[in-house]
Amino acid sequence: MSVVFAGPPPRSRNTKHALIAMELAERSGEWAIVQRLGSIARASSAAQAIRSGRLAAYPGGEFEAVARSVVEQGRVEHRVYARYVGAESVA
Repeated sequence: MSVVFAGPPPRSRNTKHALIAMELAERSGEWAIVQRLGSIARASSAAQAIRSGRLAAYPGGEFEAVARSVVEQGRVEHRVYARYVGAESVA
């Protein structure tokens, strides 16, 4: 077996979250379902990561996010809703 010495490729700017953030920014102020997760705890954690800017795609204060459990057709979904509000709305 031969070893190939090469550095890692640069980080992609087209991550799942970067693409979601771009879509939200294109429709500023409009809420969207950005994730459906297996539990309300996971949905709440994802919403907090978006709100706080813990994920680089969502600069802190530019996005709002909430988690909600919704029953549709007898099935429970744990959703993350988010929207882009811009840098000016930092309170």
